[in-house]
Amino acid sequence: MTQQQLAEKVGIKFQQIQKYETGMNRVSASRLWDISVSLGVSISFFFEGLAGAEAATETGADIQQGDMLADKEALELVRSYYAIPENQRRRLFELARVLSDVA
Repeated sequence: MTQQQLAEKVGIKFQQIQKYETGMNRVSASRLWDISVSLGVSISFFFEGLAGAEAATETGADIQQGDMLADKEALELVRSYYAIPENQRRRLFELARVLSDVA
């Protein structure tokens, strides 16, 4: 996948992807999540080989994520979510966070 293709999937400009790659800019946790979803990998993929990364995998977080994304409805929801323009997607995310706190 090219930087341009990844940037389009994540909803940012490819120059930002270049800055992440070179270390010029930090990658926020939410952006790292967006990138992992776009690449179809677990977020722990970016931490393989680091001390403690194995412990995070053993907790079951990756298994739960994998199970959730195996669900057809959840996968369709994620794809639809990333098709929404970034500024609207952020507002939808905040709405979902507020609603989940209420429940």
